[in-house]
Amino acid sequence: MLHLITGGSGFIGTRLAARLRAKGERVRVLDVVDDPARPADIEFLPGSVTDPAMVEAAMAGVDVVHHNAALVAQAAAGRAYYDVNEHGTRIVADAAVCAGVRMVMHLSTTAVYGLPPDGPITAATVPRPIEDYGRSKLAGERAMQAACQNAGIPVVTIRPRVTLGAGRLGIFAILFDWIRASRRVYVIGDGHQRQQFIHVDDLVDFHMHALEMGRSGTWNVGTDRFGSLREDLDALIGHAGSRSRVTGLPVAPSKALLHALHTVGLSPLTAWHYRTYHRDCHFDVAPLLASGWKPRHSNLDMLRESYDGFLAQSRAQGEHGPSPHQRPLEQRALRVLRAFS
Repeated sequence: MLHLITGGSGFIGTRLAARLRAKGERVRVLDVVDDPARPADIEFLPGSVTDPAMVEAAMAGVDVVHHNAALVAQAAAGRAYYDVNEHGTRIVADAAVCAGVRMVMHLSTTAVYGLPPDGPITAATVPRPIEDYGRSKLAGERAMQAACQNAGIPVVTIRPRVTLGAGRLGIFAILFDWIRASRRVYVIGDGHQRQQFIHVDDLVDFHMHALEMGRSGTWNVGTDRFGSLREDLDALIGHAGSRSRVTGLPVAPSKALLHALHTVGLSPLTAWHYRTYHRDCHFDVAPLLASGWKPRHSNLDMLRESYDGFLAQSRAQGEHGPSPHQRPLEQRALRVLRAFS
């Protein structure tokens, strides 16, 4: 079968392409940038999902669409989120219907839920996004599902928790840099909130599992082994041999300050970050386990691997990957706080 991966040069997309290739499948990537490590037998087409002609050309002969392309939360893109995450998804959906593909796998985000509820997010939790990134992703989900349902094409929507693994930088590069330098690690609140992650390889495992099940559905994907944010960070600091200490900050003043700094472009943390990180945010994974899938990595496993990968990449002074999740995020005003921590 021929698989098209939109956004296939990204942190998740490259792992997905490699897994499909290893299974003997043919893979085509549509992205605005190429992965310099892409094997020659993975076809690459340069282009955006906002270009209908390019998407139509990329869809030729495709059996399965893996729609990963998106502007991510840390892009702070405002209304531009809708151009890619909603309008671009609608273009992909329409092209998939016209091409008569067999199935669509759509990668979404936890941000569609907005402020996490008390207790786990379940299949019954109603999405109520609180900012443009989450709203645009939910609008894209609905556009994809509506178009494909009318055409009888199964759609699997995957909403992952924060994805980690070797090569993951982005906002985590700030955390890892501060731990390496033995600076205080600040959290909003007391740190006892439970934050669940997912390893990129476990996410791809579930992707393959859902593809084999072959039926429509929406899945919340996260690990089944995680503690409080403070517990996981303390363990990571111990792994790093760092003198860092986890330090809680009062919620309301911290949110107000981070909002002000973000508004004037001085903070890399977006509304999704500073409005949710002091709250519990984790999925009920019972439906995943009941489906026959089980994650291999705990929160701590993936934090350690991601930190070690950050150190190795820093020592090698190698080039970063093409996607925002594969590049370190600029610290901006947080660099001042780092200096005094």
